[in-house]
Amino acid sequence: MDAADLKVFEAVARLGGMSRAASELNTVQSNVTARVRQLEQDLGTTLFERHARGVSLTPAGQRLLPYAGRIRQLLGEARRAALDDGTPRGPLVVGCLETTVALRLAPALVGFAADYPEVDLSLQTGTSQELVAAVLARNIEGAFVCGPVSEPELVQELAFAEELVLIAPPGRGGDLDGALDLACKIAVLRSGCSYRQRLEEFLAHNGLTQLRCLEFGTLEAIYAAVEAGLALSLLPRALVTPLERQGRLSLHALHERSGWVETLFIRRRDHQPSSALKAFKARVAASESDAAAA
Repeated sequence: MDAADLKVFEAVARLGGMSRAASELNTVQSNVTARVRQLEQDLGTTLFERHARGVSLTPAGQRLLPYAGRIRQLLGEARRAALDDGTPRGPLVVGCLETTVALRLAPALVGFAADYPEVDLSLQTGTSQELVAAVLARNIEGAFVCGPVSEPELVQELAFAEELVLIAPPGRGGDLDGALDLACKIAVLRSGCSYRQRLEEFLAHNGLTQLRCLEFGTLEAIYAAVEAGLALSLLPRALVTPLERQGRLSLHALHERSGWVETLFIRRRDHQPSSALKAFKARVAASESDAAAA
């Protein structure tokens, strides 16, 4: 069994057929079939069930597939590392919370695109839970998530510290207890959102546990729901202060223990960061310094 055999096996399993795998691998079907049969012979077990529609994995093939996928990813990383001469270039996929994109990354993105035109940067937004899973699966090179994160396979670096505030409809200014009258409903992003978890923990600490969650896909939808008096939510102060000034929302500081959250940058411990990622992190840090000095 070698890496070339596993590459063929993974392609057949992913595409569901020998001919489709041969087309992707730019070879003939007979070569793919021979490789798979040789691998099955070396292992002493059948990996595929053949049928009229193509092939499907046997239980042994299902057990082998995750390892084949990991080897394919590692070979790709090894190739990129060998070709990385210190000049930022090529694809770079970074995960971000939607709030981080809106609040922290916009200035850095403009400068980074201008300074490093050879980098093909993609931002993948999601919840902290989704982004941690994506980094662990090697689908993205790193991500900005809410801390704490308990994963020994990850390197964690403090990126930002955010003050969280309870947001309520306009006219609910004043003490926090008055705003909590609306806490039968909360406007949140989907499950896995760290701010959602913080809000539920904060309300439970204040004796409010029978909550109805209104799930939305965007921050603007959350703003609209809170402004309309449908629910409360929890978001970084710097993000929603402009809406308070516009009279759309009222903001309420939390107790010191629950009012602050750390945004971490995470990456796999066994992954050598690319020159593109190093340059991107440096640009984000420089933008933060510029903002703090302004």
